[in-house]
Amino acid sequence: MFLIDSHCHLDSLDLSTKSIKDVLQEATNNDVKHCLSVATTLSGYESMKHKLTPYQNQCSFSCGIHPLNLDDEIYDAERFQKLAQEDNVVALGETGLDYYYQQDNLEQQQENFKEHIRLGRKLSKPVIVHTRNAKEDTLTILKNEHVHSGVLHCFTEDIETAKQLLDIGFYISFSGIITFKNAEALREVAKYVPLDRILIETDSPYLAPVPYRGKENQPAYVREVAQYLSALKGVSLEEIAQKTTSNFCQLFNLQGKLNEL
Repeated sequence: MFLIDSHCHLDSLDLSTKSIKDVLQEATNNDVKHCLSVATTLSGYESMKHKLTPYQNQCSFSCGIHPLNLDDEIYDAERFQKLAQEDNVVALGETGLDYYYQQDNLEQQQENFKEHIRLGRKLSKPVIVHTRNAKEDTLTILKNEHVHSGVLHCFTEDIETAKQLLDIGFYISFSGIITFKNAEALREVAKYVPLDRILIETDSPYLAPVPYRGKENQPAYVREVAQYLSALKGVSLEEIAQKTTSNFCQLFNLQGKLNEL
């Protein structure tokens, strides 16, 4: 069985008592054989790439600037384009809009989001989208900017939002939140989204699924998400693994690379 953690932040894990090698070995022990490690700043991407270079067969990268990190460094379009073209960068982001934690720079967030989408179109690379309390603006920008392709990660919105994303060719990624006691509405969305448009993720080190809530999340735990999703969809764990891995490869253009593993 071949599972993929489609969204994690490996460089943000607590590595005081374990190494990246340990984390990836534990993932492999749970059939999680590939991870997409996602940056939240350009400097963070460069640091992450340096840390993970020895493990590039097990990891791919996404390069971008999170809407909550716009004050962390001066935006440099030339630098972003150069980094985004690197071979192991399979996506741009995480990008998007967050009106929950940050409301005093909405125009800046929107322009940053648009820049990611435009560069994604130029490079034919998907965008990884974060949205919180901003679904209307997120959908409007995706449509108006004619997004090339992408995924709304750690999905927590409603069925109507899912439908509009599916209509523009987007994928939808579910995290450990679907295992939370108060997430019944989200479980209904997971039932609604077709298997050929679903990804699974941990968003580690955040949002550890049941039975690990309260602990640091890690890529190995994406198996818990897959198992829970298999029960929701009424299909085998093996089918969830096959479908979500195939979807990941399709979206991020990684069929050839993962076939070599």
